[in-house]
Amino acid sequence: MAELNTDVRYIKGIGETRAKALEKLGVYTLRDLIAFFPRRYEDRSVIYPIAELPVGETACCQAMIAAPPTSHRIPGGRTLVKVRAVDATGVLDVTFFNQAYRQQSLHTGESFVFCGKVEGNLLRRQMVNPLMEPEGQHQLTGRIMPVYPLTKGVSQPLMQKAVRQGLDACRELLPDVLPDKVRMAHQLCYVNYAYENIHFPASFEALEQAHRRLAFEELFLLKCGLHLLRSRRVDVAGPRCHAVDMQPFFDALPFPLTDAQRRAIGDAAADMASARPMNRLCQGDVGSGKTMVAAACVWFAAQSGWQSALMAPTEILARQHYENLAPLFERFAIPCALLTGSTRAKERRAILEGLADGSIGLCIGTHALLTADVQYQHLGLVVTDEQHRFGVAQRSALGQKAENPHMLVLSATPIPRTLALIIYGDLDVSIINELPPGRQKVDTFTVDERYRQRLNGFIRKQAAEGHQVFIVCPLVGDGDDLPDERKAVTAYAQKLQTEVFPDLRIAALHGRMKPREKDAVMAAFAAGEADILVSTTVVEVGVDVPNATLMVVENAEFFGLSQLHQLRGRVGRGKDKSYCVLVSQGGSEETRRRLKALTETNDGFQIAEEDLKLRGPGDFFGQRQHGLPALRIADLNCDMRLLDEAQTAAQELLAQDGDLSDPAHRQLKARIEELFEIHAEGLN
Repeated sequence: MAELNTDVRYIKGIGETRAKALEKLGVYTLRDLIAFFPRRYEDRSVIYPIAELPVGETACCQAMIAAPPTSHRIPGGRTLVKVRAVDATGVLDVTFFNQAYRQQSLHTGESFVFCGKVEGNLLRRQMVNPLMEPEGQHQLTGRIMPVYPLTKGVSQPLMQKAVRQGLDACRELLPDVLPDKVRMAHQLCYVNYAYENIHFPASFEALEQAHRRLAFEELFLLKCGLHLLRSRRVDVAGPRCHAVDMQPFFDALPFPLTDAQRRAIGDAAADMASARPMNRLCQGDVGSGKTMVAAACVWFAAQSGWQSALMAPTEILARQHYENLAPLFERFAIPCALLTGSTRAKERRAILEGLADGSIGLCIGTHALLTADVQYQHLGLVVTDEQHRFGVAQRSALGQKAENPHMLVLSATPIPRTLALIIYGDLDVSIINELPPGRQKVDTFTVDERYRQRLNGFIRKQAAEGHQVFIVCPLVGDGDDLPDERKAVTAYAQKLQTEVFPDLRIAALHGRMKPREKDAVMAAFAAGEADILVSTTVVEVGVDVPNATLMVVENAEFFGLSQLHQLRGRVGRGKDKSYCVLVSQGGSEETRRRLKALTETNDGFQIAEEDLKLRGPGDFFGQRQHGLPALRIADLNCDMRLLDEAQTAAQELLAQDGDLSDPAHRQLKARIEELFEIHAEGLN
C-alpha cells in the first residue's frame, strides 16, 4: 500500500514542475493521480470521410495534404498557416493560428488524422487548430479519449500523459479490496481493468463496466466504514441522563413548539437517557427552530447535573444565541456564559473557574471554547451550530473536552433524505420539516439586466420605508483568475454609493476581513446603522436582522440552489413582508430552470432534491461539510439502484464479519481505515 502513497513527482516523466501544477488539482500521490477521474469523454474512434463530417460537431477524418501550406502575417503580429487536405470524398481546409512551424512540418502527399470542430458547409469543410497526428499512430485519435478538469499550467495532453504513467507505475500495486464473493455476485470487473478503462476505455461498454465497478466499490467502502464507526460508538458508555418530564421546559417558552420540534426533542432525550453517547444531526430549514431543540437538550442534560457547550461559527452568532438563551435558562437557575475571542481577561478567568467548578451550566462560544485552558467539571453535551462551517478537527477537539459526551449537530443545509442516510450514516438524523407560526414566506423573483432601474427603485422604496437590504455578489472569474474578493465587494459598494444611492448608507462585508471586523460590520448593520450591506456569501450563515426585507443576489447563476435558499433565509425574519430578487445574466435553459425552482417553493428540502437532480451530489459531498471521504465517482442521482446493491452487499458481509477481522477481509479493512483515518475522530 505504501507505494500508492508515493509522491507524484517521483513518477517517471512527471518531475517537480508538473507535480506543483498537479497539486492545484488536489493530486499529491500516485493514488490521487489514478483516482483523478475524467469529467467526460470524446469519441475519436470514429473516422469520417470528409464529405460526411458533421458540421458543428467535433469529429475526426483521415486526409492527405494536397498542396504545400501557405503562411500569412495578420494584425497583432500573429501567424496564419493554411493547408488543404483531401480524401476520395472531398476537400478539408485547415487553418492554424500562431503555429508557424506547421509550414515546415506538413508535406504534400503525407496522410494525417485531423480531429476538431467541423465548420463550413456541405461543399467545403473546415477545421481551425485541430488536433492531428500521422496516420496509424493512435495516440490522440482512433480511440475514446478522456477529458479531465484542468487548472492553470495543466493541459489535457499533460494530464493524459501523467495518468498513463501513473497507471503503468501501479499496475502491480492495486489491491482488489472487494471480496471475490461480492465481486462475482454483483458481476463486477477486476480493479486493474476498472482503472484502465475509466481513463482509457477500450469501448463504451468497457467504460460502463469500469464506472459500475468503481462506483459500487466507493459506496460499499463508505457503508462498511460508517458501520465500523457506529459500532465503535455503541461500545462506549455516554453520560447517563435520567428520563424527566419536559413539560416544565415547554411551559417556560413564550411560544408553542411545532410537532416537528417536539419529535426532534423526543428523539434526542431518548438518546441521552440510553446507555450510549448521542450522535444526532438535527437538520431543518432556515428559521425552523433548531435552536429550541438544542435548548431543550441543554435543559434535559442539566436536570441530571451535566454541563453543556454550544459552539457557533461566528462571534455575532454566538452572542445572538447567548442573548436568546440566557434569559430562558435564568428561570431554571442554569447559569450561562459567553466565551469568545473578545472576552476580556478578567471575565474570561471567572468563566473558566465557573466551568471548572461546575457552577456554569451552559457555555456558548466560538472557537474560543477549544483552547486548552477551557476545562469542564461535568461536560455532558456538545452542540455544534451550522456544523458545516467547522472542520472535523474543531468539532472533535470540543468533543474531547469530556469522555464520550452527547453530540448534537445542527444544520440549516437541507439535504435530501437519500443523501443524508449516506453522508450522516454514522449519525442519527432528526428532520424539522415545519416552520414555526409567524415565519414569513419570502416572495422570490428572477430578473435580468433589463430590470436594473426598476430594481434600484425597489431598493430605494424599501430603504424609504425604514427597511434594510442585503446585496450579495459572487466572485466571478476563470480558474486561478478569480478577483480579489476584497476589491470586488468594496469596488461594487463604492460604485453603488457614488453612482446609484449617494443618499443611502452602504456597508461592505467580505471573507478577507478579520473575524472581529466582520462581526463589527454585521453588528452595525443589525443595529440599523446601514441601509444596504454589500457582501459575498459570508452572510449565508449569520445574525438575525429582522428589519432586513430584501435580499438581492447578483449573478445568481453562479450559485447552487441550496446556497441561494440559504441566502434567501437571511430575510423574512421580522413582521414585514420580505422579498428575494435573483439577478441573472445566464441565458441557458438549465439556468432558467434552476432559478425558476426557487421562485416556486420555499421548502429547503424540495430545493435540495432539485439541486441534487440538476447538479449531482458534488455540492453535498465536500469534506468541509461532513468530514467523510468524498465520493469521486458514484453519482447518487444516477446510481440509486447501485447504492441499494452496495448497501445490501455491505450489510450481508457485515452480518457475517461485523468487525472485518477475517483474514480474507484484511485489505478491505486496511482501505477503509486509510479512507476514514483523517476523519474518524470527528465522527466518533
